[in-house]
This record gives sequence, structure tokens and C-alpha cells, in this order.
Amino acid sequence: MKLLIAGLATETNSFSPIPTGRLAFEETFVSRSATSETPNLFSAPLHEWKRMAEERGWDVVESICAFAQPAGPTIRSTYETYRDEILGDLKVAKPDIFLISMHGAMIADGYEDCEGDLLKRARTILGDDAVIGLEIDPHSQITEDMISASDLIICYKEYPHIDSPDRARELFTLAADTAEGKIRPVIADYDCRMIAMYHTTRAPMRQFVDDMQAMEGKDGILSLSLGHCFPWADTSRTTTRVLAITNGDKEKASDVARDLGEKLWALREQIRSDWPSIPDALDKVMEAKAFPLVLADFADNAGGGAPADSTFVLQEVLRRGMKDVAIGIFWDPVVVQMCRDVGAGGTMNVRLGGKVGPMSGDPVDLTVKVRAVRENMYQFMGETKMDMGNGVWLEVAGVHLVLSDKRTQAFHPVAFTDLGIDLSKMKAIVVKSSQHFHAGFGPIASDVVYISGPGAITPDYANIPYTQRDGNYWPKVENPFA
Repeated sequence: MKLLIAGLATETNSFSPIPTGRLAFEETFVSRSATSETPNLFSAPLHEWKRMAEERGWDVVESICAFAQPAGPTIRSTYETYRDEILGDLKVAKPDIFLISMHGAMIADGYEDCEGDLLKRARTILGDDAVIGLEIDPHSQITEDMISASDLIICYKEYPHIDSPDRARELFTLAADTAEGKIRPVIADYDCRMIAMYHTTRAPMRQFVDDMQAMEGKDGILSLSLGHCFPWADTSRTTTRVLAITNGDKEKASDVARDLGEKLWALREQIRSDWPSIPDALDKVMEAKAFPLVLADFADNAGGGAPADSTFVLQEVLRRGMKDVAIGIFWDPVVVQMCRDVGAGGTMNVRLGGKVGPMSGDPVDLTVKVRAVRENMYQFMGETKMDMGNGVWLEVAGVHLVLSDKRTQAFHPVAFTDLGIDLSKMKAIVVKSSQHFHAGFGPIASDVVYISGPGAITPDYANIPYTQRDGNYWPKVENPFA
């Protein structure tokens, strides 16, 4: 048996002003030998697939693995170059099984559905006898092209996405069983007509995911996935979908997908976000009796395509004269470079944030002390490591700021503690992240508060200015099935 493995992933925010080109990929991760490097969220599946295949004595061909930090649409030539490299390897290798790690919400100039485009071309090259398996982020637009070109599609189940390697192992096992004729997977999907955030760390989604997993492996059900959708991707397929894969029974797959979709619909009022504004969130800090509170600056999450340089929360913290507050990770390569020159212990004037556009707010002029500088930092994301670049810790009037020269969200407390910040002494930790922070910061938080504030991915799902999808979805309308 011959297996070819590859990866091509980015999450596209149609409303982000930051283009995704060759340099964006190269700054994040591009490798022809990803399995010889430290695994990250999107390369970890390749590590699992190669290990499992070699344990069976299979031949393994490794194609390119490329991952860019979420931002605006990908430059057409950049997408086509990486796509064609993978397709070229498929033409040469002609594997029995092709497994690929992608995001599921990648848009390029001229391509609304990069995943579907690549998979259709792969199917044309490999023919119907080869097995094609796709592992994707749940924040994906699951399209007809993706479904028709694939034998298997599995989404991560957890948000935060701590289960990328787990899902990779499941996909490999199902692909191997398919290639060996043990199963005949068929896929069906159900449109829930919902756009929301589904946090699996709390009710009701924790139970929903647990119940979904309990159904797998029984009564002919091979795999179940919830495609949350990425709300800020302006496509005709931006919607929550349930994906069901059964062993040869398409009708059963359709029924199971519909049943789970209707179950999710019944939970919608428990899912509806009702988060505090920036002032109200900071009021909670000032009134709290136990610390630290972790506040999620949801709208400035680099992992959703935001710049990660907004100053809205910082300005309010400074206006109130709050102390013992840590905020990060700001993306400001100019200030980071200045701090590297000055060094730890230096004092300097900086203009922080507010650089990319109106969604970043106004820049803030500060006189800061450089408390620490550290090169080549990283954060943990489940079993994987995510590069952070060079980091600095700045202090101004009891407010502690973490900056990096690589745009990234706050995944884990090490982004703060590796610079020397004692988070146990903070009253509040403000993380520029939507949910991936929870795995690391949740255990040290007295409470977690999600902020409904301005930015590039503000959680006002009813008023996202779509041009490609219609308005018939909840919560824009109360009953899109009417």
C-alpha cells in the first residue's frame, strides 16, 4: 500500500485587510519534510499518518505542508503554486491513499472553495479506486465539491482544537479499512442554518460533542463531525453543518445528520452569545473577589484573521487607572525590534498598536519599561507547539503588555510566564483570542469572561456584511426553516 500525505491550510477572513501571500505562509510554516519538524496544529496529522503507515510497512510519500496564519483572501498565485505542487506529487506517486490536512475555510482570488478545488483535481488524477481522506478544522465551509471528491472527511471535535492528532488517527484507520475493503464509507450532511460559536468547554456543547462521539462505531456509524463554519468567511456555504459517515448506508447517514442537526437547533438559545462590553467586562474585574479573571478580547483574535493590534481594551484599562492587568499578545514588530535594541531594563517611548486599520483603534503613546526580551518563543496548543516569534514584556503603571513580532493569538500562559510575568499576581489577564486560550488559561482563571467589543471579528453574527450568502440563517432570522 502506498500513502501520500500533505497539508495546505489557512482560515480566510473575507473582511480582513491583511493579504495572505507567499511570505505569510513562509513566516508561519512551509516544509517538504514536516514530519521531521516539531508538530503544529496542521502538521501534527502528517506525523500520525506517517507513523501509522510505517508501522504497517506501507510506502509513504510526503508532499508539501504549508500553513499560514489566518488573514484575508490568499493571493491566487500563492494558492495555485502550493496546490499544483501537491497535485504534481500525486501524479508521480499515484498512491492508493491520499490524506491531507487542510482548514476548510480557505478562500483565494478566484476560488471560493480552495479545499473543494484541490480535492476535485486530486480525484481526477487518482481515479475512483484511490481513497481520499480530509482532516479539517471545524470552522469550515463544508461544500459539495469537498464531499463528492472525498471518501472521508473528519473535523476536529474540540474547540479549542486540542484533538488534531486524535482525529488524524481516526481518519487513518478509516482510510486503511476503506482501502482494504473492510468498509464502504458514504457521506451525508445537514444544513443547520445557524451561525454561532460553539465552545466545547462548557454546556451545552460539551454534552453535544460527548453524545456525538458515543454514537461513533455503533450501528454502522463510522464518523460524525460538526462543521461550525467560519462566520467571517463570505461564501455561499457559510453555515453550520453536521457531517455523518456511515458504512454503505446513505439514507442512514442522512437521517443521523438531520437528527443531530435538529438536536443542535433545539439548543440554540443556550448557545446565543450575550457577552459584556469592554466597560462591563472590566467592571467584573473591579468587583471580583477572586483572581485572576481571564478576559477574552474575542474580536482581536489573530486566529480569526484579526490584526492582533487593537487598543480598545488597553485604552479603557489605562483610563480607569487599573493595575495588575496583563494584556497580550499584541502584534507590533516595530516596537519589538526597538525593544530588542534597548534591552531588558531600558525605558523608552513607544507608540503601540492601532496600525493596521480602523478595526485596530487608535495607537497609544506610552512611556514603558522593558521588563524582558526573549527570542524564538513558542506556545502550546494541545499536544502541539505554535511559534510565537520574538517576545517582549513591557510595563506601564502596573499594566503588563506582551508583544510579539509574529502575528499570533494567545494560546497558552507560557506566552506570559516565559517572559517572567507572574500571572498569579494579576487581577486580570486579557488574551487576544476567541477560545483556543481556554485549554491553557482556563485552569488558572477564577472566571472566564468573553468580551463583546469592536474589532475585525466582532461576534455580531446577525449583522456580518455578507455579499455571497443570503440572510436566511439564525440569529439573523429567528426561524430560517419557516
